[in-house]
Amino acid sequence: MMQSVAGLAKRAGFVTGAMMLAAAVLLPVSAHAQAQNGLSNLFGGIFSGSNPAPSQPAPGPGGALPWTGEDGASGHPLMTAAAIREAASNFNNCVAGMWPDAARRNITQENFQRFTAGLSPDLRIMDLMDSQPEFTKSIWDYLDILVNDNRLAKGREVLAKYKAQFDATEKATGIDRYIIASIWGIESNYSTQMGDRSVLQSTATLACIGRRQAYFKDEFLSALEILNRGDLRPEQMRGSWAGAFGPTQFMPTAFKRFAVDGDGDGRRDVVDNPTDLIASTANNLKKDGWQAGQTWGYEVVVPQGFNYMLADRAKAMTMAQWEKLGLKRPANQPFPHPAEKAYLLAPAGAQGPGFLMLQNYRVIMKYNPAEAYALAIGHFADRLRGGQPFVQPWPRQERELSRTERLELQQLLAQRGFYKGTPDGQFGGQTREALRNFQASIGVPADGFASSDVLDRLRGR
Repeated sequence: MMQSVAGLAKRAGFVTGAMMLAAAVLLPVSAHAQAQNGLSNLFGGIFSGSNPAPSQPAPGPGGALPWTGEDGASGHPLMTAAAIREAASNFNNCVAGMWPDAARRNITQENFQRFTAGLSPDLRIMDLMDSQPEFTKSIWDYLDILVNDNRLAKGREVLAKYKAQFDATEKATGIDRYIIASIWGIESNYSTQMGDRSVLQSTATLACIGRRQAYFKDEFLSALEILNRGDLRPEQMRGSWAGAFGPTQFMPTAFKRFAVDGDGDGRRDVVDNPTDLIASTANNLKKDGWQAGQTWGYEVVVPQGFNYMLADRAKAMTMAQWEKLGLKRPANQPFPHPAEKAYLLAPAGAQGPGFLMLQNYRVIMKYNPAEAYALAIGHFADRLRGGQPFVQPWPRQERELSRTERLELQQLLAQRGFYKGTPDGQFGGQTREALRNFQASIGVPADGFASSDVLDRLRGR
């Protein structure tokens, strides 16, 4: 999601469906650039699973849900109901007050007035911004949802339909067409689920109301720059509540950095022009350090008794070194480049498959830093290329902990001296490290996997 959002957001944005779900699966519930919590256009109530959804206010005109009028779950002072109402009452002045900054970006006064005329705040975004779903999906459920036969069939159609564009981009940039097609498919289900909120209204709302105003002011002004230049029309700039738009979900600032005019028509149209879309997505990956001709990683079989303290992004070793520790590819396939460095990811702990992640996996995580998202992108690309599903089974008998249970787990780890952070129900590197240290202290595999059994052991059961 071209600098999109995942409950956190690509380089600072927030996300749509796949991203938010990925954030809820593996990361500190957040993605590129430290945003926090998004909701999904693509999956709707996917977090609740079979659990009943909380009651919602009645839809307003056009079917849109209104703001609940409640304080935000983050507890931020700018997310209280009173602060939101006060900022909303000053919305028009706030937008008008951005004219000097717009002028410094060479936006004409005529265009500033034209594109901001009639803007009103979308306060429902305040609920979405601070949403904290109680239930999340497991990584295997997430992969099942995104990497499926229907999406693969559509992806192959897209690869065939736009073969000439993929050929040209691959030749010019060295970026693997299957990764580009994978991002397109997972971000928007091949342009069928891109979001329908006005990017201008969303970013203006967030620039004037709530806890990320400085960040979203830049996004709003960047959106105006795009329109002022004539790359896109306002009706094309529709997307997620946080302003990510188009088939590969660019944030406006990401569009400025990475969008290119692939066919030379003078416009960078990443919404309706496949040539520009493919070239721009490739440009993003290239500038983020994609290594041409290399893969993203390998599924590996981790031996019994392995020291999972080595499963850490900071502990990269060569393939040859990992092999000496007993890690092998399924069916004993060789590692093509034994000197390549990789780190071990064990997203389901000792009960599930392991993965050795290379530089290109890190690049996908720059696109969106949720591990589940990056794994889905890499795997979907391999499947589009003709590869097979993962060989090893996931521990499907395990259930995901609820947010209440995740909070409790962090609190219990803190009480025992393993966790030094503030419990928030969001599992990141600090929680995993604390969990591994606790597991090592009781003589079980220190894999950092938050299972219900580990929680029971912390409870003393």
